[in-house]
Amino acid sequence: MFAFRLGRVCRGYVSFSIRKASTEPRRVTLIQGDGIGPEISQAVVKIFEAAKAPVTWEPVSVAPVRTPDGRITVPDEVIHSMERNKVGLKGPLETQIGKGAVSLNLTLRRVFSLFANVRPCRSIEGYKTGYDNVNLVTIRENTEGEY
Repeated sequence: MFAFRLGRVCRGYVSFSIRKASTEPRRVTLIQGDGIGPEISQAVVKIFEAAKAPVTWEPVSVAPVRTPDGRITVPDEVIHSMERNKVGLKGPLETQIGKGAVSLNLTLRRVFSLFANVRPCRSIEGYKTGYDNVNLVTIRENTEGEY
């Protein structure tokens, strides 16, 4: 599962708006995905419900759309939902194998300019692991596949 939030690029850096705490539910775009995606997505929705997280889900379909010039893209509904909500949760999307296959994962990254995958990792107090006091962020540049 990937959670992402849209920001604005400013001089090579991405800036994000910080929302003040609110009792109003936060509307989140939900892209359930393919294969195991819907099952995982529904599990995450249940976790949010159990935690009483103030979230309202807006499910959208990313069934590929062919433009008049032959390019493959995502439906306008997905783009409008993400622009409106500024935050989304995406399940795994299948990438067809073969000549001419277009990755919807790559298409989403390009459409929303998501060029970095940020993965924070922190120790949880009271949960013993092989390492103590972990506070690490891994940043993967998505267009080259390097870490």
